[in-house]
Amino acid sequence: VSPVMDRSYRGDDAVEKAADKEQMEQKQKAVPDAETNKFREVRNRSSEDQLYDSIDKTLEEDEAVFTDEINLSSQVYTWHDKYRPRKPRFFNRVHTGYEWNKYNQTHYDQDNPPPKIVQGYKFNIFYPDLIDKTKTPAFKLEADNNPETKILRFSAGPPYEDLAFR
Repeated sequence: VSPVMDRSYRGDDAVEKAADKEQMEQKQKAVPDAETNKFREVRNRSSEDQLYDSIDKTLEEDEAVFTDEINLSSQVYTWHDKYRPRKPRFFNRVHTGYEWNKYNQTHYDQDNPPPKIVQGYKFNIFYPDLIDKTKTPAFKLEADNNPETKILRFSAGPPYEDLAFR
């Protein structure tokens, strides 16, 4: 038994060659535009976000990001009228670990370690647009209202504002 021929098709949905070619070209142009938009989205993300993304990949097991920055908005600089002051880019790390003193050795072991303690800090501060490149950035350790903490202030000169951490 042969299949029955469908005679209801009238050919209305046939596409002309020129219209088909134009539609295909539009679709081909849309692909690079979509890729360009993806690139723009990545580029429009703040460079600080991109910096933190790259930092997260390089953190070791015993490190954490340290961002306890203090706001120094009340500062006025002598060069304020000449250059627009801005914050430098930075990322900081806290190195933590275990202290195996006599007490911890008797009360803890490798399976049940003692609490982690801070063993050090690493500050990475970027000053790419310094006006006076011969002047080295400096830091000062200042007293804080809380006697248990100190303020660490970094200053580099124009056009960068000072940066302080507690």
